Amino acid sequence: MWAYQLSGPCRLERVDVERPLAEDLAEDEVLLRTLAGGVCGSDLPKFRGGKGAVITPDGGWQAGRPGFPMHEVVGEVVASRHRAVAVGSRAVGWAVRSDALAEFVTTDGNQLQAVPPGLRPEQAVLIQSLACVWYAVEGLPVAGARVAVVGLGAMGLLLARILKERGAAEVIGVDPVDRTPVAHLFGLDRVVVAPSGPWSASLADRDRPAIVVEAVGHQVGTLQHAIDACAVGGQIVCFGIPDDEYYPLDMERLMRKNLTLCGRVTRRRREMLACGAQYLLDSPELFENLVTHEVPVADVQRAFTLALDPAARLKVVVRMG
Repeated sequence: MWAYQLSGPCRLERVDVERPLAEDLAEDEVLLRTLAGGVCGSDLPKFRGGKGAVITPDGGWQAGRPGFPMHEVVGEVVASRHRAVAVGSRAVGWAVRSDALAEFVTTDGNQLQAVPPGLRPEQAVLIQSLACVWYAVEGLPVAGARVAVVGLGAMGLLLARILKERGAAEVIGVDPVDRTPVAHLFGLDRVVVAPSGPWSASLADRDRPAIVVEAVGHQVGTLQHAIDACAVGGQIVCFGIPDDEYYPLDMERLMRKNLTLCGRVTRRRREMLACGAQYLLDSPELFENLVTHEVPVADVQRAFTLALDPAARLKVVVRMG
């Protein structure tokens, strides 16, 4: 089968590898023929070579497994050992080994959900993103609150929209890239076109949000800015994926402000995917306003290169089928 493999930082090359076999599936595993995939912000550090690269004994750089790095996947089920995932159906969810840049991929059926009829695979990719957002906002005391979302990429915009729909009195978006043209589509009452540091430093106490969602990840600074910005007694939600295992925190400020700091990585994935699927069916306009690029897999290098430039895109989807 075909697959794409990192041959160096920011360099994907097509390779031919053995196809996974149905008879090798473990309990609950599913074999998909891939139809579409989404480029997620958490894939990009891996694409750049910062995560997942292996140093060989002679000091060289080794790419790792074929299909890496992509985890958002839609595919046709060609074999299944999961009782709720039927052969011949289409499924959306996670490629658990982040190896979906391949003709076939084996994944966990507990992290898949059926694609609703009528959705193209490229549209259905958004269900996985919506599942993550749905879980992230679950249980937050949003009603009547002032909320800020730091980082207005595709995920940050989805977060803003759902937070507003759940009753936030005001949703503020913070990003150096100007998202004003789509603000009304994603529930943003105000867009701050600036880095998060100057924004947090400029706030008077009366203007501080009760909830700050840090949707950037990948560096320490934006989390500190969220701590600085948040109102006394407020809550900070870490949604952006960290690249470092340990983050230094201003514990004095965190404690003096009586803040709650929580991380949100999606659990109950089949359930969350079902919620995301229903939301997408109810909001079909999301696809045309969030997906800025559909790229054929033969041009996957361009898809990832586009994804590195937040000013040039929102969501990049790869067509594989």
